[in-house]
Amino acid sequence: MKPLHDFSANLIRLGAFVAAVSAAAATLPSDWRREQSFELSTNGLVKLSLPVETLDSARPGLEDLRLFNEEGNEIPFLISRPAPSPKIVQSARSFQVALNPVNTVLTLETGLAQPLEGVTLETPANNFIKAVRVESSDDGNRWQILAQGQPVFLQPYGAGHLQISWPATVSRWLRLTVDDQRSPPIPFTGARVHAATGEPAPGEWIPVRISERDENPGETRLAINLGAANLDVAALQIETAEPLFMRPVVLAIPQIAEDAIREQTIGQGMIYRIDVAGQAPSQSLAVAMEKQVRSRELLLFIKNGDSPPLPVSEVRVERRPVYLVFFARQPGTFHLLTGNSRCDAPHYDLAALNMNLKAVAVWPVKIPPPSNNPGFQAPQVLPGIDLAGAALDVSEWRFRKAVKIAADGAQQVELDLDVLAHAQPGGADLRLLKASNQVPYIVERTSIRRPLAPAVAATHDAKDPQMSRWIIRLPRAGLPLTQLTCVARTPLFERAMTLYEELADERGEKYRRVLGGGSWEQTPQRKSRDFVLTLEGSPQSDTLFLETGNGDNPPLELEKFQFLYPATRILFKAKPGDQLYLYYGNPGVAPPRYDLSLVADQLLAAGKNDVSLSSEEQLKETSWRENQAPGHGGMIFWGILAVVVVVLLIIISRLLPKSLPPAK
Repeated sequence: MKPLHDFSANLIRLGAFVAAVSAAAATLPSDWRREQSFELSTNGLVKLSLPVETLDSARPGLEDLRLFNEEGNEIPFLISRPAPSPKIVQSARSFQVALNPVNTVLTLETGLAQPLEGVTLETPANNFIKAVRVESSDDGNRWQILAQGQPVFLQPYGAGHLQISWPATVSRWLRLTVDDQRSPPIPFTGARVHAATGEPAPGEWIPVRISERDENPGETRLAINLGAANLDVAALQIETAEPLFMRPVVLAIPQIAEDAIREQTIGQGMIYRIDVAGQAPSQSLAVAMEKQVRSRELLLFIKNGDSPPLPVSEVRVERRPVYLVFFARQPGTFHLLTGNSRCDAPHYDLAALNMNLKAVAVWPVKIPPPSNNPGFQAPQVLPGIDLAGAALDVSEWRFRKAVKIAADGAQQVELDLDVLAHAQPGGADLRLLKASNQVPYIVERTSIRRPLAPAVAATHDAKDPQMSRWIIRLPRAGLPLTQLTCVARTPLFERAMTLYEELADERGEKYRRVLGGGSWEQTPQRKSRDFVLTLEGSPQSDTLFLETGNGDNPPLELEKFQFLYPATRILFKAKPGDQLYLYYGNPGVAPPRYDLSLVADQLLAAGKNDVSLSSEEQLKETSWRENQAPGHGGMIFWGILAVVVVVLLIIISRLLPKSLPPAK
């Protein structure tokens, strides 16, 4: 009876504390932008699951969450975030291997008294798929089947799955029979056993939307719209109709780093649907995370290798609930307030009560979506971001583009080829202006790779008939290209490929700047495999050359040339009617520093409008030096040399003695 007595005493102390901190009736504070009202029909200890709309409206750590009763008195509360218990994973106490004609038998003593839910095998092999039967025993003589036909595999490109799971069972001994009928046996060097977790953490699966899909060479990038920010995501699961596949996957989130938005990896795993040893296809389509995602967007990368992209029809995430626990002294209306970016987190003296919140049932209370706090003026989108930055003299900028704004709030615009070619490589000269004042922005450097199809002409060197060369014309010089891909119609060959450009130094002497190279092998069994060449640097000119030696073989026939370049965006705040211009093309300016980074999390979590750029305007003629395209430095050199020669001739002519008159 002591635990019940302690729990009742805790409730009395909590009620006394609430009475002590409650003040006279007052209106809701006006510093909070959003409010949610709900009704309670009884009093006592209340445990509510906060809706996703509340989490989306609040700050990531719920520092701005406040609770008030209908008299306007602040109510202390606790926040509970359930999480799964840590798992015990340890090496088996003993491990024995028996090699038979059609199978390999692994017998191990677990060394754990609590229920087990899985085992992970260890092997140096890297290319196999096997089916495993798992049996359990208390004495090592009588065995009971726990799992049948479970797959284990490893592939040369890194895909692998070596863990076998089953319903939690107490097992002193385990016997794993690996089927070797369809492939040669492989060595196993050890095993780790997994103890079952205690009480599982609650969670709910919710559908989410694929907002963007991009296909990069060997990789699919899916941008997942979670519908709300600040969600505690336990796992992600895909749905696909593909019958047999295995793919490594990586999960990432946009993250603020060095005054820019970059993609940070937060999880990885393996998804598969395979058929082993004639068993029914086994599958695993979920990837564990257990992370809080502060933005609305989650990125999923599916590593396809040489396989075609995987069709994905649906994506779901498992969300962990966030509980609000408080003591209601009486029934009535209660108010949840969120949306205050400047307040400190509350410090209620409730942790000392040491209550077992898992034993408290969740109340089925319907909490409506947040609305504007009636005591607060309707908030502007992204408050705290000042549109009026410092004034800027743009006389040294060579280009600009108008930015077309259609909706109020957070905006994102992707830099096009004009901007990428004429701006500094890192974008240090980018400036967004409204009239003469700068508009603060944040750069988002994505993993998206945009395709660019160049004009290509095949040529042959008359002086070297064994050499094949392709002249590649780019639409602009100075593009930040990262990869070249092409396809060969020739079925069988092995070649060394080199990509380069021809430049000229200040003396006019031409030299070859190698941008990348690699070996390319193709056999009839590997038809239509793309050649992928990663560039070692961005080209400076608009003409490139791909070259290979044929030896005594016929020339290669190549097609479907394509370059890739990274998609870069800038994020900012604007409203319809704002006449904004993006300025670029100033090679001597340093990057800007805006206080926008202080509210970058807020900008990142906000829903963003896609805006476009108009046609390019040239504001300033380039200097004679800037007009010299890369590779034409000789014009500068010979021009200077001609001037020097003329000056020297004039000086010499003046130094020579004047001719004497003829003698009479």
